[in-house]
Amino acid sequence: MYLTESFQMAIAALNANRLRSALTMVGIIIGNASVITMVGIGQGVQRLAENEFQSLGPNVLFLISGNDDTRRISFETPRTLVLEDAWAIKDQVPSVIDVAPQVNGVGTVVYQSNNTSTQVFGVTPSFLEVRSFEMAQGRFISDTDGQRNERVAVLGCDLVDKLLRQFGEESAIASPNSPQGLGICEKLVNNQPLLPSETLVGQQIRLQNLSFQVVGMTRPKGSFGGTNQDDLVIIPLTTMANRIVGKTNLGAGTAVTFISMAAKENQSRAAKFQVTNLMRQRHGITGKDDFEIRTQEDILRTVGNITGALTLLLVAIAAISLVVGGVGIMNIMLVSVSERTQEIGLRKAIGANHQDILIQFLIEAVIVSALGGAVGTAVGVAGVLLVGATTPLLTQVSGVAVLLSVSVSGTIGLFFGVIPAQQAAKLDPIVALRSA
Repeated sequence: MYLTESFQMAIAALNANRLRSALTMVGIIIGNASVITMVGIGQGVQRLAENEFQSLGPNVLFLISGNDDTRRISFETPRTLVLEDAWAIKDQVPSVIDVAPQVNGVGTVVYQSNNTSTQVFGVTPSFLEVRSFEMAQGRFISDTDGQRNERVAVLGCDLVDKLLRQFGEESAIASPNSPQGLGICEKLVNNQPLLPSETLVGQQIRLQNLSFQVVGMTRPKGSFGGTNQDDLVIIPLTTMANRIVGKTNLGAGTAVTFISMAAKENQSRAAKFQVTNLMRQRHGITGKDDFEIRTQEDILRTVGNITGALTLLLVAIAAISLVVGGVGIMNIMLVSVSERTQEIGLRKAIGANHQDILIQFLIEAVIVSALGGAVGTAVGVAGVLLVGATTPLLTQVSGVAVLLSVSVSGTIGLFFGVIPAQQAAKLDPIVALRSA
């Protein structure tokens, strides 16, 4: 009965000053909402990054030219890997299933009156399997294409969409009344049939002023590391080296940008160790490596550390609002004690003791912070769901963040309400009545 009465009196006191009580809760509301939203966004960024890296293909490793030191010295990518390195890895490393050497570049693609700048990949036929690309139309690059330096190309679906638009018209994606309707990539994702006008297979395009025949189009792959893997041209590696970027010999063969490797299941670490030893032997290295090997695990670990640190920083900044809200509670409670001096004196005069007054004011502080925490939690959950619905981030409400923020807000009310409650409890009834 005693706690029930104290609770009812606290509600009545807060209800008597609704606007002031609501404004007192604003800091707690903002703090809780910020913490929950920031944690949800941070986890969404991490999940999005993980999905992007998983799209690379299972157990994929990357052998990259140069090291951190050489990349810091020059803006250009160091050239330390050659095509023969890839074949040596395939033949001599038992934990590697297949390799996909690659030469990267940027070029201008022209189709009729449309032109756009895009990334150009010079690859071998193994690229399709190693990097888990799929064909939507036509065929992929073949061994014969590479042997004959054929000018054939496979296009990403986003690039096809760009090249089929006419200047001055709305985007096919943005205009549902256009002949193409949805974008080509969107149609492929939804398994909708493409119109005859939505293909370039069999057509001629110009790449760096050279004519290429389009032989295929890839299915949507998504982005990786900020790069759209659906906006690209794929051509034979030999054609790329001889006719686009110019053949670069390093004494032992054709230079490549990097080499993708598909390791056997659960053997990524063994593959990394074996490839490192082989490359050091082939390159005659006794000091620091002139290459780097990155696995999905390494990349995901790095991304997880970065996103985790950023999330922690954002949560720490958001938590400041909780402290500010607690200070606001203390301030208002101190004002309340001053305003209710007569009430405190009367209660003490008719028998209320130190503990009675202390508990009443503590209950008021906890109610304010708890209500603020509940409203802030609702706002934070709504914010996480809104971000997930309007952005590519794979946000999810964190139960731990909700529990932690509500617990912290209640604790803040208790902590910052102690001083005003103690001040009220220590008032002498005679002095209180006289000053009132």
